[in-house]
Amino acid sequence: MDYTVLDCPDPAALARFYEQVLGWRTIRAEDDWHVIEGAPGRRLAFQLAPDFVPVDWPSVGVGIHLDLVIDAFGPAEEWVLSLGAERVDATPEHPTFRVYRDPVGHHFCLCLRD
Repeated sequence: MDYTVLDCPDPAALARFYEQVLGWRTIRAEDDWHVIEGAPGRRLAFQLAPDFVPVDWPSVGVGIHLDLVIDAFGPAEEWVLSLGAERVDATPEHPTFRVYRDPVGHHFCLCLRD
């Protein structure tokens, strides 16, 4: 598998969000397609989809989401919220992860390292 692709109305803006969240860098930038990369072989792409509508979780299944491993919730959560993420769920039934939406509405989780 080469990389995961997220549809979005503004590939450059969403790529910038995830560059900051992950500390990765842009390796390809076009009007309708952006790719960021971290460690060799770890890539995330953003594809222009002007009519993108995010799913309404939890009433509708997520379909796909990203799990980002962290050492502690405090600093990681503050960081993603400051970049424009929105916390969706942090219930006591799930003490090892929290669910967020990126600025476009894709879901991702911050998961405590084992």
